[in-house]
Amino acid sequence: MIFGNWTLWMDKKFFSLLKRFAIYGDFIEAAPFGSGHINSTWISVWNQAGVRLRYIHQKINDSIFTRPDQVMENIDRVTSHIKNKVSSLGFGDINRSTLTIIPSRESALWVRDEKGGWWRTYLYIEGSRALEHVSSTFDARFLGESIACFQNQLADFEEPRLHEIIPGFHDMEKRYLRFHKALSKDICGRVKNVQPEISFMIKNEERGAVLIRALQNGTIPERICHNDAKINNILVDESDSRALCLIDLDTVMPGTALFDLGDLIRTVTVKTAEDEQDLSKVEFQPDYFEALLDGYLSIAKEFLVPAELSLLNEAGRNITQIMGLRFLTDYLEGDHYYHINRPDHNLNRCRTQIALIQSMDLKWDEMNKILDKILRRKNGKHLSHNTY
Repeated sequence: MIFGNWTLWMDKKFFSLLKRFAIYGDFIEAAPFGSGHINSTWISVWNQAGVRLRYIHQKINDSIFTRPDQVMENIDRVTSHIKNKVSSLGFGDINRSTLTIIPSRESALWVRDEKGGWWRTYLYIEGSRALEHVSSTFDARFLGESIACFQNQLADFEEPRLHEIIPGFHDMEKRYLRFHKALSKDICGRVKNVQPEISFMIKNEERGAVLIRALQNGTIPERICHNDAKINNILVDESDSRALCLIDLDTVMPGTALFDLGDLIRTVTVKTAEDEQDLSKVEFQPDYFEALLDGYLSIAKEFLVPAELSLLNEAGRNITQIMGLRFLTDYLEGDHYYHINRPDHNLNRCRTQIALIQSMDLKWDEMNKILDKILRRKNGKHLSHNTY
């Protein structure tokens, strides 16, 4: 069987695996799908009474997500909550407002293969696409709105607390402990090659802890957040570019709303790729930042507390720093976490994050003026920011 230009990987074992999910109809074809860093993904097509339906199948990376059962329990609770919220409003497409898990024929949220691997299936959201780059301030604004909507939908999420899938995922202090351990071990002999990057990270270590310390000491509240809210994890409608829902929900767990906003600032306010090698092209875009923040606060101002508002700008710098630190640590440890396409791929990613932070710092006063302007317009008052 052929899907596009790819010869289908389709033996009896794989087909038997797919048939264990509650999918009905005749199988047509399947192929690899997407470009995610962590999980392996396929898309399949089925004929159901003359209608072609597509499904997404993912093998969960259980070396990173060591409790796939808890991952799926979190996703099930969050998507069910969002569907109930949309249903209660009496309008909106429930199956396009969030992911729809297709259970196994035994009603489990996953299927195990013969080697113990964990698989899940979602209904494919037709007529959707993910943005890889932001091309206008319009895009930036509705991406801000979309993450604020997601956070607002989960603002009344009830106990019990979601599983903490990766403990300390955005805990900068723990990330630095691992970084220093990687430095001391230097198992790949790479420390000598990255002295400028190491120096930058050490210089910014104290500032990098501002969000996690504010969360730990109760200055800002714990909320449910996506924890990986980069632009290509937000689906939009192909016809009108309206935001539909967030995908890649593996890391949905307790945290702070600022983690999600920070990841959007990191990915929306720069026109280059995450692994851009020409660092002269990496430049923070204030107009995109203003549109993003304006869209975000059009919804989020209703539930954020003053302490969160005062740290909005710091969120972007913070998450950019933690990603740069993670890329550098993975490079020092031998590139075992992120997929790489070249030997220095993680180092390139790290350098891009550092370049973005440096560009932010050059425009920090402008960022604060933008935030003040938006807050005055929306709230009629000025809120002081952390200064560094």
